[in-house]
Amino acid sequence: MKAYVFPGQGAQFVGMGKDLYDHSPIARQLFERSNEMLGFSITDLMFSGTDEDLKQTRVTQPAIFLYSVILTRVMGSQFAPEMVAGHSLGEFSALVAAGALSFEDGLTLVAKRAQAMQHACEQEPSTMAAILGLDDAVVERACSEIPEIVVPANYNSPGQIVISGSVKGIEIAVEKLTALGAKRALVLKVGGAFHSPLMEPARAELENAMDATAFSQPVCPIYQNYTALPSVDPAQIIANLKKQLTSPVKWTQSVQHMLKDGAAEFYEVGPGSVLQGLIRKIDRNVKAESANIGV
Repeated sequence: MKAYVFPGQGAQFVGMGKDLYDHSPIARQLFERSNEMLGFSITDLMFSGTDEDLKQTRVTQPAIFLYSVILTRVMGSQFAPEMVAGHSLGEFSALVAAGALSFEDGLTLVAKRAQAMQHACEQEPSTMAAILGLDDAVVERACSEIPEIVVPANYNSPGQIVISGSVKGIEIAVEKLTALGAKRALVLKVGGAFHSPLMEPARAELENAMDATAFSQPVCPIYQNYTALPSVDPAQIIANLKKQLTSPVKWTQSVQHMLKDGAAEFYEVGPGSVLQGLIRKIDRNVKAESANIGV
């Protein structure tokens, strides 16, 4: 079975999507529509901005979403998913690609999500750290023993987990996990503690927007971050999506469930190749490659 996966924040690069814009009338139309909806020229920032421009959450999230979703539209009948999943922001790309959300509703929710997360980051200094070379259970236990907000945020692959929390909590956790034998414990250059309780203000803000949005049954199961399990029921999809911002991204578990359910080929739709690398770490024998096509 063919599984299509969609990357999240951090996969962006200057120039992404310009080939689609230049050579595909469908892409050009969708990009121009997006500029109108967002109220600023995201294409200028994507195609010829700076790295700093693209690192702004309000730009990064819609930019990656647009590149991923528009690529599926350009692929046309070549895009034939039997299951989909997205990493954090990528879950919204996956939902639109699988027909659970319209393009316009997806972009609107992503833009609101980015703004809500930015607001939450400004309320309390917070950050994240990548922990390599420890069992998940060791990281979970260490985080639970720290008298600060520190939680697992991304289960990326066996031995690779990202933690999220207050600045002080992350400092304590990095020191503690290094002492426990982590190969690396690296504080990340991010705006805040994504996928942690510190995103509660953003979750509440986004929940209202989701309640006002029409969701449909997708053309194939979507393996959601919150449960790592397949969903096709719109009500269940919304319920899981509402919990995504304050809960960990269960990427390792999602891929494992997809493999168990018959996934034989994984195609990453969007900028970069991060997810392909993670999938190969989860199963070194599986086919994982980019879905990019010549246009």
